[in-house]
Amino acid sequence: MIVHALRLTPHQDLLLELEEFARRHQLSAACILTCVGSLRRASLRFADRSEANTLDGRFEIISLTGTFAEDGGHYHIGLADGEGMAMGGHLLPGCLIYTTAEIVLVELPELRFLRQPDPATGYDELAIIPNHKGVL
Repeated sequence: MIVHALRLTPHQDLLLELEEFARRHQLSAACILTCVGSLRRASLRFADRSEANTLDGRFEIISLTGTFAEDGGHYHIGLADGEGMAMGGHLLPGCLIYTTAEIVLVELPELRFLRQPDPATGYDELAIIPNHKGVL
């Protein structure tokens, strides 16, 4: 495993920055270890819904989890509002940083994550492939 850490700053898009980090570092497989920070806008897809929900306000990031690679990823985020009410869902583009996002992720060079269509779910799902010495 290789550990990476990054810090996002105000107005950056959380999902787009994670995707750019994966491309820039040519990550074949990675996962989020931890993330703390805040958003000023959240764009989520709630469970069993097809449409995005955009929420403006101030939200604490209480959880971020996901598997990803330079080809794409699958992330879930948990947020709390100013009253301490929690919500969460699929992370979508449009989650804009309010103050910061401090992220630690783990690269798994012995694996390759791909997203492949799954007829049972109708979604592109995770395919895990051994990655021996960087060669498939």
